[in-house]
Amino acid sequence: MPGTPETSASAPAGRARRTARGGAGRRTRRLLALLAAALLAATAAGCAVEGTGDDGGNGDTPAPEHPFTGQAAEAGPTLLTKIDNHPDARPHSGLEDADLVYAERVEGGLSRLVAVHSSTVPATAGPVRSTRESDLELVAQFGEPAFAYSGVRSALLTELAEAPLSALTPQTLPEAFFRDDSRNAPHNLYLRPEAALAATPDAGPARDIGFRFDEAVPAGGTPADEHTVAYPSASFGFTWSAEQEKWLVSFDGEPATAAGSGDRLTADTVVVQYVSMPPSRFPATPYIETVGSGEALVLRDGQRFDAEWSRPTPESGTAFTSADGGGPLPFDPGRTWIVFAEAQ
Repeated sequence: MPGTPETSASAPAGRARRTARGGAGRRTRRLLALLAAALLAATAAGCAVEGTGDDGGNGDTPAPEHPFTGQAAEAGPTLLTKIDNHPDARPHSGLEDADLVYAERVEGGLSRLVAVHSSTVPATAGPVRSTRESDLELVAQFGEPAFAYSGVRSALLTELAEAPLSALTPQTLPEAFFRDDSRNAPHNLYLRPEAALAATPDAGPARDIGFRFDEAVPAGGTPADEHTVAYPSASFGFTWSAEQEKWLVSFDGEPATAAGSGDRLTADTVVVQYVSMPPSRFPATPYIETVGSGEALVLRDGQRFDAEWSRPTPESGTAFTSADGGGPLPFDPGRTWIVFAEAQ
């Protein structure tokens, strides 16, 4: 992997997802056969049997696979929200319901987040902060999403107005935002996602952004139980929980939790995407180049996988493939966190 300002550690593999298999005895097989016969008879007699599996409940049509999670869910409208990640902004609201979370470096070596919601819409998301120049490049792959943020440099107003997105700010849609007086400004501005989407009926539905999913663990992984990506003034840590079969998220060495419930934030897949971060047009603010190609590290099922990423144009999605040329590298279905790290 390229040299980066990050540290990592590996340990014996966590428990991968497994399916229990037991040999049914003759008596059990007979009972199952009788049950199957009874169900067939009921169907032949015109009785309606409600589906309960992955067929979406109608007995014959599988539920659609959501392009952001690989799980059965309708592809609702896409909402992206720029989230504050200053220590005073924690714990956050809505990250526990996000399909996808991007972590990015900003000025001063600090970090901010972009939460992507589609399959689930939380009651509250935030705290909300201002957007940056490179966010326009990141957001372009989602088609015509709704994009919520608190402000932007005046030099970017024309580009935002011309971008294929529905911009949501406290100035354009005040009823969708509110301040939490128990917190200090500017870390207390929140979004009401349902109100935001209700006001933007033209927000495009979730679409393929290049991810591929598979419950089966791919070959070629190396056991790993934790990984940290460090910026000059912030860090993101991920620790494998064999019990939960998820990666536990930490900010700056402290457990990241959800406001209200206090539950630990988790990810099913973590991607460390190595990108160029040259200076942007504005002083001290890096530009995160998400169009192009480079190396990546994928964490899933207590293992790490060397990968490569490719995104030819702003409008195209990002494909992740095995570094050994083995084709697409599938993510574990569920929530994905993508952390941008500077390539060296």
